[in-house]
Amino acid sequence: MMRLKILLPTEIFLDLEVQQVVAESSNGSFCLKPRHIDFVTVLVPGILSYLDGADREAFVAVDRGALIKCRSEVLVSVANAVMGPDLGSLQQTVRDEFMVHDEKERLARTAVARLEANFIRQFMRFER
Repeated sequence: MMRLKILLPTEIFLDLEVQQVVAESSNGSFCLKPRHIDFVTVLVPGILSYLDGADREAFVAVDRGALIKCRSEVLVSVANAVMGPDLGSLQQTVRDEFMVHDEKERLARTAVARLEANFIRQFMRFER
């Protein structure tokens, strides 16, 4: 058994014993079991699944983040995570909520870049 902890910026989202974890990185999906070598990767928004001690598979939609497997502990640190009643609804959640969040971040970065450009223009005017 392994201890799976999913950590959000403000809370521990999940902390339980599992038999395996399946997640997705930019290279594709992968499966971790208790005797797997220690492992570190960057996660992409998607579905993380785990098999609990009673052989039940459960699914969690996760935003981008990091996964570290060290000995018998799997730590997942993500910006956002959601559990859902079924896999279909979680896939829809990833598409709707997480992708909208990414678009808002992109717009915010664009706005900050414009502010920086305007600041530099104003600064250049004062130098003249």
